Amino acid sequence: MLEPLRQGLPPLDPTAVSSAASCALPPRLEAVREARRFTRTTLDGWHLGDRFDDVCLVVSELVTNALRHALPSGAPCPADQNGPVRLHLMRWTERLVCAVRDPSLDSPVTREANDFSAESGRGLFLVESLSDGWGWYPLAGTLDGKVVWALFRLSHPPTG
Repeated sequence: MLEPLRQGLPPLDPTAVSSAASCALPPRLEAVREARRFTRTTLDGWHLGDRFDDVCLVVSELVTNALRHALPSGAPCPADQNGPVRLHLMRWTERLVCAVRDPSLDSPVTREANDFSAESGRGLFLVESLSDGWGWYPLAGTLDGKVVWALFRLSHPPTG
């Protein structure tokens, strides 16, 4: 059932990334506001402000899920304010990818399409509804955890 979710990004040439930005987020729910602010500033700088509403909602859901479900309970906030959750925004000519890295290896859990009373999984339903695709993959190498990503197709190439 989860196999479709456990996919890497669709084929995208990493050398063709025209812009990328990322920020570390502290393990506090206020970090969702910081992620939205970072997304607004980044998209405005890339002349993609017209996509802000959908992208911002998806970023909010991905970051909220990471903070609520991927961190050990009572995780201390490091003194340098760099948390274990990281938001990445990457722009290609015709695509935008939002990716959130967290330290958990647990797969994202979606609710069943007909289970509107489920307590969890609603955020991923929104991610699926607003983006053109999403998935996750476990990290390999020196980093532990996973990345949950959402892809947005851009209707017109950005001008900046």
